[in-house]
Amino acid sequence: MAPTAEEPQPALPYGTPDSPRIAVRGEARLEVDPEIARIGITVTARGTDRRDALTDLTRRNTTALDLVKSYGDAVEHVETGAFSISPELTKHGRGERIRAYHGRVHITAELTDFTALGELTTRLADLDLTRVDGPWWALRPDSPSYRRARRQAVHEAVQRAREYAEALGTTLSALVELADIGAENAPPAYPAAPGRAMRSMAYAADTAEEAAPLDLEPQRQRVYAQVNARFTMAPPQL
Repeated sequence: MAPTAEEPQPALPYGTPDSPRIAVRGEARLEVDPEIARIGITVTARGTDRRDALTDLTRRNTTALDLVKSYGDAVEHVETGAFSISPELTKHGRGERIRAYHGRVHITAELTDFTALGELTTRLADLDLTRVDGPWWALRPDSPSYRRARRQAVHEAVQRAREYAEALGTTLSALVELADIGAENAPPAYPAAPGRAMRSMAYAADTAEEAAPLDLEPQRQRVYAQVNARFTMAPPQL
């Protein structure tokens, strides 16, 4: 049954001759400086006795944590992740026996001061049986850069639609739909896809002279936003 005059008329997906629609896509690509840097710290210990290995691991873990926390506000977040202590077995006659115990603790630190980052990574790598991975550069989830990219994508969509309308000798009338189809550079979960990675392992004993701080160059972050937009325009004279 056809709709009456009182009933709402169904929307036509492609507009009408009296109200033609125009569909466009708006995109924005930005390159911005990173806001945070994450490093992974792995502290290990080894001993022939389980209790001795655990005590040594606890001491090394405390040393690493104290060093990280000594940088105050430069360290925005620090947390302990995986911990393990496991036996190393070796053949003994027809059986096996425990040769040693291996302990491991993983720590993640997030820094906002990139000058302190180079010094901290060097000092951590200078500790015995300590491995440093990273840095992984990133933006905060609520970074203004994402908002700026979205705004630019919308502005580009409007500008592109206007240009199409002007090419037909007419103007836009109204916005019908605006669809956010996501950002390509959504903040990754640690430790996905590092940018410029730095790896170092240190097993040597402490030296009297500290190593010079690493010169770490922050990696620029790429932010991408994309929207689909549909407008109506005044009927062109074709």
